[in-house]
Amino acid sequence: MGAKTSPGVDAAVDGRHAWRDRNLNAVVDALLDLFSEGNLRPGADEIAARSGVSRRSVFRYFADLDTLDRAAIDRQQARVAHLIDLPDLGQGAFAERVERLTQQRVRLFKAIAPVARVARLREPFEPVVAEDLLRNRRLFRRQVDQQFAPELDALDRGRRSATLAAADVLCSFESWDLLTRGHGLTPKQAGDAMSRGLTALLAPSGAARKK
Repeated sequence: MGAKTSPGVDAAVDGRHAWRDRNLNAVVDALLDLFSEGNLRPGADEIAARSGVSRRSVFRYFADLDTLDRAAIDRQQARVAHLIDLPDLGQGAFAERVERLTQQRVRLFKAIAPVARVARLREPFEPVVAEDLLRNRRLFRRQVDQQFAPELDALDRGRRSATLAAADVLCSFESWDLLTRGHGLTPKQAGDAMSRGLTALLAPSGAARKK
């Protein structure tokens, strides 16, 4: 039988693990806070000052700032996972489906905007980040495809493919970011623009005129 450790030793080990986890989480949370304030490339000193953890400890927990970026992106994705789901795909009247999709995207994009911008900056240099963005883009495209299947399936194959691609772009984070940052629209105004674009592109005959 192996030697048993005393309860005091176990408690000390557990305490050290809890302390490490608290500090590690503080570093990631500090980086997310800096992202949300518009600082997309904070230095180690800024992260240490915000987290209350020493600069040396930051690099004890993370090999480099790129590794910390990936941890922050993972943390943010876990936080917003509940916003990604789009229930009742393809169900309901056309106008209702447009409204549900645009509301979902606005809520999601408002929540992820700072980290999403960082992820796109890191995409060309970080294969892990690039793969994750590719998975998300494919998921969002499938949502659009299924949400508007009745309208898309009424088109011939070539038009269906092109129309789906255009609708996917209208509902993408990149388009929403351009509308809000490039054109200065509020999130609600960006959502309205997305809704109008989808209606103009996909509405059955007569529905667009009512809109």
